[in-house]
Amino acid sequence: MAVPTTFPNSVRIVEVGARDGLQNEKSVTTEDKVTLINDLIDAGLKHIEGGAFVSPKWVPQMSDSSDVFAAVKRSDEVLFSALTPNLKGAELALNAKVGEFAIFTAASEAFTQKNINCSIEQSIERFRPVVELANQHGIKVRGYVSCVLGCPYQGPVSPEQVLDVCKQLLALGCYEVSLGDTIGVGTANEVEALLSLLLEHIDANQLAVHFHDTYGQAISNIYAALKMGISTVDSAVAGLGGCPYAKGASGNVATEDVVYLLQKLGIDTGIDLKTLARAGERVCNALGKKPQSKVANAILASEE
Repeated sequence: MAVPTTFPNSVRIVEVGARDGLQNEKSVTTEDKVTLINDLIDAGLKHIEGGAFVSPKWVPQMSDSSDVFAAVKRSDEVLFSALTPNLKGAELALNAKVGEFAIFTAASEAFTQKNINCSIEQSIERFRPVVELANQHGIKVRGYVSCVLGCPYQGPVSPEQVLDVCKQLLALGCYEVSLGDTIGVGTANEVEALLSLLLEHIDANQLAVHFHDTYGQAISNIYAALKMGISTVDSAVAGLGGCPYAKGASGNVATEDVVYLLQKLGIDTGIDLKTLARAGERVCNALGKKPQSKVANAILASEE
């Protein structure tokens, strides 16, 4: 399969701040979450991961996901996604009128055992009833693969292992697989090597990238992926979230920084950058912290 040498004309951003971001922050109110999601919609985001239907014992920050989805602004133009690790979670998401289920595994056996107490193969088997329920109701299923460029427990992860897991998720019924550099250790040359292999077997429109900025490499990694034809990028407004496997480190790449890059490359996102920066500022005020986005901080400083 030929690898594209030009940038895509448009890029879809999957905004994960309200789930993957806030899940790794201190708790905020349901009202704060609803305000954040509505602000993101006002900024032009069309694909928003708004919550997770997981055990409140393990992830208390997501315990109000049903209430959040009940209160946010609804539009046919906005796709709401939620993490649904099992059938019970999928049933709750269905009741909450979520348009997309998200399931997750890893390319590292060690990480899967530590994180969800099973093997990669067992994790994928657990998702079969989730996918079956989704198919019954016309709901899309998106797959996440963690640790595609390195694992906190086993170290390096081979591209071949990533390919194997991606194939399994696509065969299961996922329309797209998001490639997660969970601990943010990857660099652009490693991204190119990984995608060179994957794109020999998988269409670019079935892959997304999800980079954490632990070592400051996320934007250069996204640039490398864009050059290879990837047109879906996960990010979190204001760089919300941390990295629980690298203490004190930043987490998700900031949506503002991604949008700035895309705009400078002439790639359409349909997102208003100033409105987005204000959305990040508002939720960060609720969290008692500053936005982690350099672009947002520059925009906000210029408005003072």
